[in-house]
Amino acid sequence: MARTHGIVGLTTCACLIAFYAAGEPFGIINDIGNALLGVLSAALAWLLRTTTSLGTSSPTRRSVLFGVAVVGAVLTVVGTVLVVADITGFYLAGLWSSFGFALIGVWLVGISRLGLPRLPRAALVAGLVMLLGLVGVPGIVMGLDDMDNAPAWTFVAGLSWAGTYLLFPVWSLRLAGEDRTGRRS
Repeated sequence: MARTHGIVGLTTCACLIAFYAAGEPFGIINDIGNALLGVLSAALAWLLRTTTSLGTSSPTRRSVLFGVAVVGAVLTVVGTVLVVADITGFYLAGLWSSFGFALIGVWLVGISRLGLPRLPRAALVAGLVMLLGLVGVPGIVMGLDDMDNAPAWTFVAGLSWAGTYLLFPVWSLRLAGEDRTGRRS
């Protein structure tokens, strides 16, 4: 699951770059990739929620973190639906998706703090960068959907995509490359 998550994340990032360089169909592929990445993030959270590698942390705490990741995954799908169905433009839809990935970042920070012995620092850094998506929440409330007229502070939320598209997928690939003892396989 972690390997698939990492590949989808990096491929979705590549599609965004290809969209800016060549146009469609890479934009729609990127949009669908965002939703898929969110759903795969929830699946990864599901698989890691009961792992013994989280030590003696309380099952309640792990369940709450998993719930936050699921809500985040739902919001990433909402962002995709908004833009693919032409309900909003890409900017507002992107704020919704970055909010969702910020909540997934909460999960990632949380599991790194629960004693995750495999790559905890990488999980923490990726999650913290993803949390920048929370800066865009007021923009959602304000209904901001015009990038040219959006306040400068909303662009801070855009920095969260570095965590979502690069740091989190790389963490997942590294996680997939480790065996149960923590050694590279």
